[in-house]
Amino acid sequence: MTQSGLNQLNLSPAAAATDTDFQPKASGKTVPAKSDDILTLAAAVLEQEAGAILRVKDRLDQNFCAAMDLLLNCSGKVVVTGMGKSGHIGSKIAATFASTGTPAFFVHPAELRHGDFGMLEERDLVIALSSSGETQEIKLVLEPIKRMGLKLVALTGNTRSTLAKYADAVIDVSVEREACPLNLAPTTSTTVSLAMGDALAIVLMTKKQVRAEDFARSHPGGALGKSLLTVRDIMRTGMDVPVVPLEADHETIVSEITRKKLGFTAVCDKGRLKGIITDGDLRRALTKFKHTVFEKSADEIMTVGPRTISENSLAVEALKVMEKYSISDLLIVDQNEAPVGLIDLKDLLHAGII
Repeated sequence: MTQSGLNQLNLSPAAAATDTDFQPKASGKTVPAKSDDILTLAAAVLEQEAGAILRVKDRLDQNFCAAMDLLLNCSGKVVVTGMGKSGHIGSKIAATFASTGTPAFFVHPAELRHGDFGMLEERDLVIALSSSGETQEIKLVLEPIKRMGLKLVALTGNTRSTLAKYADAVIDVSVEREACPLNLAPTTSTTVSLAMGDALAIVLMTKKQVRAEDFARSHPGGALGKSLLTVRDIMRTGMDVPVVPLEADHETIVSEITRKKLGFTAVCDKGRLKGIITDGDLRRALTKFKHTVFEKSADEIMTVGPRTISENSLAVEALKVMEKYSISDLLIVDQNEAPVGLIDLKDLLHAGII
């Protein structure tokens, strides 16, 4: 970023300008737009906010660890509150916690004082956002929060504020100045708060060892939910799975394949999968054994080592296996190599995976 770009936004590298540097140059007049100027100004904003995130990263310390300990030991919900732009950021932070495995919701601080404290329990934890730490609506809920015995984490730009004094853990999200050329509109400060909220949620998610399957339960709809469906969610089980024993005769094999209408059957020995017999295997056996084919048992006709997958695998992984080996059905086996289900291309189609 050039110095001229920073100067146009009054965003000096040292951020030493005063608020008087941020007065409009021509009140009520619009400066003619030039593409170079527009891109320079936009780049300056992004550089300012990115730099602020990096600077707050360098301030990470035991206060973040203390907040994480509180979150890890929270047996209830995470309740996020904030006023104005901090409230909008708080709403997003609450949504991130909820979607990454931690029950959470946002509540407006004014609504807390008018009945919404009834939504909170003693085992909950509150995260309060306020750049100044002196937001009136936030200050008015601090005493009731502590009276309820709730743990409080503060995200504030003022570690000496009233909010900080009430908090059990204080995370410093202060910034040198806003990206707004008047240094008034919350911009850089809200970006830093949002990033810190993401850091809390993702570290917590990692420490709680949230799995893809857990994430899928929070995202059942849309493309994301479909991409996180597991084989267990859509597989066929029980009597829908064609199975014959190793010693099954030709008539039993053909009957099972015909009855289940899938064009194949699994072959098992004492419950363990040993092979698979498809319509193609039957045709090849007829060519190979000719008139003696009807005397052959399943173990003489089957193809050994069929492709299988675990029920805990993602459905999209099952699709990849089926595409790679040009097969339309895939057996699901447990840890003992026993077939517990199957998945068909039609199942993937109905689930929206294809």
